[in-house]
Amino acid sequence: MIDWRAISLAFTFLMGRFAHWLYRGQRQNALARVLNRGVAAVFARGIAPDYLVALQVTGRCSGRTISLPLVMTVLGRERYLVSNHGADVAWVQNVKAAAGDAVLRHGRTERVLLEEIQTELRAPVLKAHLRRAPGARPHIPVDKDAPLEEFETIAALFPVFRVLPATRTIVRQSVGH
Repeated sequence: MIDWRAISLAFTFLMGRFAHWLYRGQRQNALARVLNRGVAAVFARGIAPDYLVALQVTGRCSGRTISLPLVMTVLGRERYLVSNHGADVAWVQNVKAAAGDAVLRHGRTERVLLEEIQTELRAPVLKAHLRRAPGARPHIPVDKDAPLEEFETIAALFPVFRVLPATRTIVRQSVGH
């Protein structure tokens, strides 16, 4: 009799190792770049489930449009994008440099404003994200079924952006005024 649970665990372990190899040092290697381009094209066309989107943002150095695949997390009627690889990744820096101005594609094009949420609000989003995005699990050091308190301990390491319609304005808090 085939032990499917053991096979599933072995496959999950191997995929985790593969994911770590693709993103050694939090930077994607050449194979990851090629795979991401292909996956982003599929997500943009709307072929995949609706929570799989292509994010397009202007590169802060090149000025070119950068497109990458992401998993949309929905929690309490709000939509969120999570950086599985932390704050020191290009797309997060590009979104911040563009003041949150971005485009989401999934069969249609939607201009959006990405608003980074405060660290203390991230834990429930991170937990929901790990349940929705199995590919994120090797990169976020908390089990998807862990209590919310464990997510609170790592929340500062993983930026979370609320997806707003581009017509809304983010009220920026001024420091020291």
